[in-house]
Order: sequence, then structure tokens, then C-alpha cells
Amino acid sequence: MRIPIRHYSRLLFTYLKPQWHRTFLLTILLLINISLQLFNPQLLKNFIDAALTNGATISLLVIAMIFIGVAVLNQGVAVGVTYLSEYVAWTATNQLRTDLVAHCLSLDMSFHETKTSGEMIERVDGDVDALSNFFSQFVGSLLSNGLLLFGVLVLLFLISWFVGVIMALFAIFSLVILLFLRKRAIPLQLALRQMSATFFSFISEYLISTEDVRAIGAVEYIMRRFYLLLRRWRPIYGRAVTASNIMTITALFLFISGNAIALSLGAYLWSIKAISVGTVYLIFAYTDLLAQPLKQIQMQLQDLQQAEACIQRVEGLLHTAPVISQHGEVDLPSGAISVEFTNVSFGYTENIPILRNVTVCLPPGKVLGVLGRTGSGKTTFARLLLRLYEPQSGKIHMNSVPIDEMKLQDLRKRVGMVTQNVQLFHATVRDNLTFFNYSIPDDQILRRINEVGLSTWYHKLPDGLNTKLHASGEGLSAGEAQLLAFTRILLANPDLVILDEASSRLDPATESLIERAIDRLLVGRTGIVIAHRMTTLQRADDILVIEDGQVVEHGKREVLAGDPASHFSRLLRTDLEEEYI
Repeated sequence: MRIPIRHYSRLLFTYLKPQWHRTFLLTILLLINISLQLFNPQLLKNFIDAALTNGATISLLVIAMIFIGVAVLNQGVAVGVTYLSEYVAWTATNQLRTDLVAHCLSLDMSFHETKTSGEMIERVDGDVDALSNFFSQFVGSLLSNGLLLFGVLVLLFLISWFVGVIMALFAIFSLVILLFLRKRAIPLQLALRQMSATFFSFISEYLISTEDVRAIGAVEYIMRRFYLLLRRWRPIYGRAVTASNIMTITALFLFISGNAIALSLGAYLWSIKAISVGTVYLIFAYTDLLAQPLKQIQMQLQDLQQAEACIQRVEGLLHTAPVISQHGEVDLPSGAISVEFTNVSFGYTENIPILRNVTVCLPPGKVLGVLGRTGSGKTTFARLLLRLYEPQSGKIHMNSVPIDEMKLQDLRKRVGMVTQNVQLFHATVRDNLTFFNYSIPDDQILRRINEVGLSTWYHKLPDGLNTKLHASGEGLSAGEAQLLAFTRILLANPDLVILDEASSRLDPATESLIERAIDRLLVGRTGIVIAHRMTTLQRADDILVIEDGQVVEHGKREVLAGDPASHFSRLLRTDLEEEYI
């Protein structure tokens, strides 16, 4: 698939406009570089003719000094071009990476479930890095080399119209050949980039799960898949590299042919006394200089091959629209939130529903205990409240407002969720607890740490709140990690709290540490507790029992507990953990 020119221009305009002054200066330096390259052969031509005609020594020295000065200036300009081009490229690609990461974070869970971390890393970093030359040099270099090519041909025409015509035809022929080879190479580059993403995805997935792979004895199976992946990669890589090398070899052959043509034309014109020896050199020098813009354009076309494949992938990612609408405008008043499910049905896969016609009403400030077997839809029930997914039918309201009419960012600030799997960051204790919100004062953080019973753990930290934690949770027990999650939710201060089996990883002694903190957290707030232990449900006002995605029981906890025929009463008698775990 060919990319329309407007896609290139739009990408360049978006990421080069903020640094237009540097881009403009880069273009000026490139133009100066062209002028100096065209001027230097004239100096050598004059030097050769003056030397052969016994010119004055002082004139030769002056020409030599000017030549050296121009050469030094040209090198200085080249250094400036290199510095500016790298700076422009680094700034533009970093902004593009930022936009890609922000866009990926805005996409739905349904998108992320189909993509591995390795593939996303290749999209955000690998593809963008490959666009570096496209941002830094493509427009300026293509323009400058086009002007250099034009300037060389004009000067050759001024020397001899015959030489000018021959070399113009040579330049056109060379460009046609290079453009043809470029067209053949683009699909191969696209396939190579896709295969690279697949490879990094594979590596990321299985290195993360090294412990499990070893435990189940799957090392040989993984290595075989790795070997087969490399076998698939090799021919793709070989074809892409071969296409690139063909372009390079063809360009080299064309440049050598150009030099041979220039020498032949120069020798012929000198033999008929039409030009001087200095002009013979000038024809050769300009023809050799003609090879430079052709070579640079060829390199730009190679970069464009890679850029075109990467732009297709980057734009494809940027144009992936979230399924969940983020255009809600309603703000809810502060305070406890009421929750209402009305005939809500949902399935992660079409035609395989997880929840079926769920209807539940939870008044503000009340606590709902949710029970059900593994896979019954309890966690899905909670995810829908955060709009991580959209119901396929039915409506969810908060304070009588459909949640799809609320601002998504505001909704997720108002709802706090603690799960049994705690995600830590490779950052300080402070950043892990506040999610990098530096407006939360340290004394408030320490107060919350004390409330959940982590004071003893905290006082053992070598650098207090500045102590670094590992993303893997190294050095933390499961209980300590879970208590950190409770500290987070206390600091976030949401109006609706969801505890999704949040105490399932805690031993009874550790669990007792957070009972007081949970009670304090639920004061003045609405709560949804997905139960793992019966002690957690003692604070619930209402009980909801879900089986196979359907509500089988919903009512006041005291009423259900006192009814021997109810599911909840039976669970109390048989022990919830034995029944559902």
C-alpha cells in the first residue's frame, strides 16, 4: 500500500512545526553547504589553468588559500548540519513516542488483550527510531540535494551544452532506476518490520514467564518455537537486505559509469581544443559531484522505504480508535455514589456472554457483597463500573446518570479498585503510593501507612519514602504488597470503593491489620466487596450472588442470613471458602 504524500507532509508538519526555527536554520546551512561545494571545483579549475600557463606564484597562493578556507568553512557547516539534524530528529521522535504512549493508554482493554508487550515496544520505540532520519534530514536533504543536482547540471550546460545534455540524461536514467528499485523494496521492508515486532513480542512474553516455563518443563518447547521463529525471520531478512544491497550496488555502478562518461567527454573536447585541461577537471569534478546528490537521494529513498513501512504502522496505531467513548460531559457531585445496573449483558467474545441481564441497585453509602464461583462474572461486574469495557446491552447508572455520559477521567477518579494482584512500579515508595502525584504531602502518606498497619515495615526502609521498590515486588511479602494497595486507595480518596478479593492473598493475622482501615475507608462511601472470606462480608449491607453470569440472589444481608433456604445462608453454613475456592 502506497502512502499519499499528504501523510508524509502531515507527519512532518505536526512534529517539525514546534521547532521550525531549528529546521529553518538547518535548511540554510544545507544551502550554504551546496554553494561551497559548487564553488570549490571552480577554484581548482583556475589553479590548474594558471599553473599550466605559468601564472604568477602569488595568484596560485591566493587561490590555494581561498580553497583551504572554503574547505574548512565547509567542514564547519557540515558539523552544524549534523548537530542540528540529530537535535531535530531526537526532539521530533520523542514527541511522537509520547503521543503513541498516551494514545495506547487511552485504548480499551479489548485492544491491549490482543497485543503483547514486546509488539507494543517495537511499535513505540523500534518504528519511531527508524523514522529518525525522516524527521531530521528528509525534507532538508532532499531539497538541498535536488538543488545541488540542478546546480551541477546548470554549470555543466554552461561549460558545454553537449556535456550538459549527456549528463542530464544520465541523471534522469539513474533516478528512474533507483525509483524502480525502491518500489520493489518497500513491501520487503514492511514485512521485515512486522517480523521484528513478532520476534520481540515472543522474547518479551517468554522471558517474563521464565519461572513458569522452567517449572512445567517447557524449555525445549519454547526453544523449538524460538528456532522456528528465527527460520521464518531469516528469508524475510535476506530478501529485504538483498533488495537494499541491490540498490547500493546499482548506485555504485551508475556513479562509476558517470565518471567514465565524464572523462571520455572531457578527453574528447580537450582533443579538439574546445576546452582547457582545467575545464576537463571541472567536468570530471562536477560529474563526480553529481554522483553525490544522486547517492544522497538514493540513501533518502532507502530511508523512505523504511519510513513508509514505519509510517503505515505508526499511523495504523494512532488511527486505532477506542471503542469506549470519552466524550461525556456530566460531573457528579462529591460524596457517596449510587450504582444501578439495568439488564446489563456483556461478553469478552461475541455470542459468549459473561453477564446476562444483571439488574442491581446499590444506594449511596451502602456496601454490596458480591459472591460467586470462579468465572461467574464477579470481576467483570467490577470492570464495567470503571468502563474498562462497555456493556453490550443494558445500562449502568451512577447517581441516576448513565456512566457513558460522565467524563471518563472523572469517573475513574471517583471509583477506586483494589485487586488481589498488586502492580508495583520501579520507583520510590512515595511514587508507588501516590501514582506520581506530587501534590500529596508526606505527612498524609505516612498517616495512611500507619492506618493500614505498615509502620513497622516503613521504619525498616533505608531511605523512607525515597526507597526504591522493584516492579517485581522483590523484597515485599504478598501481605505487604496488598497493604500498599490499600494505602493507595486511602490516598486516592474515591467515592466508590471496589475490593475485588483484595484480601485473598493475606493470612488471617495480616488481614486483621486492614480491617480497621477498610472500615474507615468505607465510612461515607459506597462499597462493593467481591468476597473471598466470610469475615469480609460482615460489613456488607446487601448481598449479591452471581452464578453463570446471572443474578440468583440479591437482598439485605441480615434477611438472607436469616432465611435457611437462601444461597447466602447455605454458604454461611458450609463455609464460603470451601464452596467457592
